[in-house]
Amino acid sequence: MSDSNEYQWILICLAKIEQNLGWGTSADWNNFDFEKLSNEIESKTTVLLSVTTLKRLWGKIKYDHDPSLTTLNTLAQYLRYEDWRTFKLDQTKKESIVKEKVIPFEEKKVLIKENKIRKYKTTQLVFATLAFLGLIFIFALTAKDKPALTKRVINPDLYSFMADKVLSTGVPNSVVFHYDATAASTSDSVFIVQTWDMRRKTLVDKNNHEHSALYYFPGYFKSKLIIDSIIVKTHDLQIATDGWLGLIQNDALGVIAPTYFDTKDINQDGVQEVDKAVLKKYEVPLLPVSPKVRFFNQRDLGDLMNDNFIFETSIRNDHKEGDNACQFVQVLIQCKDDIIIIPLSASPCIGDLRLIVAGITVDSKSADLSGFGADLSQWTDLKVICENKLMKFYVNNKEAFHLTFLHPPVGIVGVQYRFNGVGAVKNTSFTNKTGKIVL
Repeated sequence: MSDSNEYQWILICLAKIEQNLGWGTSADWNNFDFEKLSNEIESKTTVLLSVTTLKRLWGKIKYDHDPSLTTLNTLAQYLRYEDWRTFKLDQTKKESIVKEKVIPFEEKKVLIKENKIRKYKTTQLVFATLAFLGLIFIFALTAKDKPALTKRVINPDLYSFMADKVLSTGVPNSVVFHYDATAASTSDSVFIVQTWDMRRKTLVDKNNHEHSALYYFPGYFKSKLIIDSIIVKTHDLQIATDGWLGLIQNDALGVIAPTYFDTKDINQDGVQEVDKAVLKKYEVPLLPVSPKVRFFNQRDLGDLMNDNFIFETSIRNDHKEGDNACQFVQVLIQCKDDIIIIPLSASPCIGDLRLIVAGITVDSKSADLSGFGADLSQWTDLKVICENKLMKFYVNNKEAFHLTFLHPPVGIVGVQYRFNGVGAVKNTSFTNKTGKIVL
């Protein structure tokens, strides 16, 4: 590391992650543990840190370069900090507030004695902790000069990977992956990951050449061919919709078939709506657990990029009974290998919101997201204006928040809306320098 102080912060961060996980010392972690950690981090931050990156951080793979700021920000966000700088500031913060209490002299003598014992034990603990961190630091420095135990080199040119959809648009849709992994050694495991979700990787036979997968949801996925833990090939795959699609998501991971709505039941005069009457027709109960209503509109949007655009939409959710008292709604702007998730809720519930924008996570626990609160029983206007990665969010024509995001610009491919119980969407469009796209 070029900065020893920075490296000490990294060690502290890694130690906190280990403590939170409760998997025991990382010295005993295997490849599967790092895969689980990669999934954990991605599920909380939407940023994928590869197994190789995590192994480098934990010293399992020799690597002489500093971690990128994006990697450090992701680790901090996994620990529920806004970014790496906030994490470091929090670690250096010292509280020295002493509250005086007027107590009898005899009790004070007892407290003084107890405080001396407590201070002595605390001092011992501090020195022991510093000694432990010092040993880790010395070990890490000396380990840099030692040859790596294993240095695996895989030539991606020896492998091939591509995919063909059964349908050009619509879901459910099957995809046939064509691959050649015969160059893998007999001890290698060969996996195909069909979406961004590393938990859904499938072990395949290295001597076979086809693997089929079923997609229930639209999306833009960077599918992967993995040899052991190394990604050797990727293939961009878009499962597009034919206009608007409405459904009920029946499980958290999307591996169970959803309930699809007929377009004519939810599309009325330019408004996409699932109301109580529609739910009754499909025999879906509204209580006691509100169904997860989703709307999608995803397709090729040309040169529309997420660093310069205007997005406008109006939404409504007039169900506030039972478990949906807060009327939580999420509006997703889906990008190629990236995501923007905009939260909305009833005004009293803004204390539990999270805004995610291309590598940045903003939590209401550490930021004022009250601007995303509204009376969602009425039509609520949402507008996003982005210029050169500076993104501003407006709710009912009032600025709710703004930020500059981290990730490189990528193309926008569509939208998704997440409601509980019922939901309605209208007047959705994107605008950039080439014109306006009405969805």
